[in-house]
Amino acid sequence: MTVILGIVAFWWLPANPQTAWFLTEEEREIATQRSLRDGSGKIGEEFNLKECFKSWKSWRFLVWCVISLTYPVAFATTSNFLPLIIRRLGYNTVITNLLTVPPNVAGFLVLLAVTWSSDRHRERTLHIVGSLMISFIGLLILAIIDAEAHVGVAYFACFMLAAGAYIPSCLVHSWHNNNNLSENSRAATTGLLVGLGNLGGILSAGTFRTTYAPRYAPTLIGTAACNITCIVFTLGLGFWMRKQNRMKNQEQGVNLRAEDVATNEITEGENDPSWRYFV
Repeated sequence: MTVILGIVAFWWLPANPQTAWFLTEEEREIATQRSLRDGSGKIGEEFNLKECFKSWKSWRFLVWCVISLTYPVAFATTSNFLPLIIRRLGYNTVITNLLTVPPNVAGFLVLLAVTWSSDRHRERTLHIVGSLMISFIGLLILAIIDAEAHVGVAYFACFMLAAGAYIPSCLVHSWHNNNNLSENSRAATTGLLVGLGNLGGILSAGTFRTTYAPRYAPTLIGTAACNITCIVFTLGLGFWMRKQNRMKNQEQGVNLRAEDVATNEITEGENDPSWRYFV
């Protein structure tokens, strides 16, 4: 079914706003300007295999790989194993499954709020780090406490876990694409980094061993360690980008941010004097 839908989607889905048959002319123009604002240098770029892998030569690509491998571990732990975690509270199977609903609903609402804030303020680094810290605290609480003795605290930790774990999947891939002008490179890079994210899910699944039941402390601590690793690399990359932007602003005597730069006028990519990193 996936293969069939993939073939249909290739011919049915529009390649860019200008070929979107379901949009009006005005809506196409708005969508195009929105794409340019978010870091595209050109809309409807012709396929170029060499351009696909150009950004992979940068040291920053390795940082993106580490971030993309580590953030999904908490995502997978929450989405796949929340019932196992809540079962520690001592409820039967039906109640356990029902109790997974409120944390996931809360996670959904927090995700909407944080992603809206990130786009509103044109900022990714601190929004990602804040989300990872929330789920990290939830993981740490669940790993340390006796859940049956502190049911309320443990259930609150499940809310924290769900509130923070889902957000990076939206912001991380927006962030690296915001800093990549080439549509060819975006396609190749996003495909690889999303694939690494799936490997993060495998890491989570591999650590939920029956020998760790019912507390699964090694699993939760391992997931928390992945969060910390992701936080360190995210902060490091974000601070480096901010430093580069400050240096260019000081040299040029201006105070520009990424959203102040017309990306369609940038011809030399990150080496262009007008380039500003989307932080």
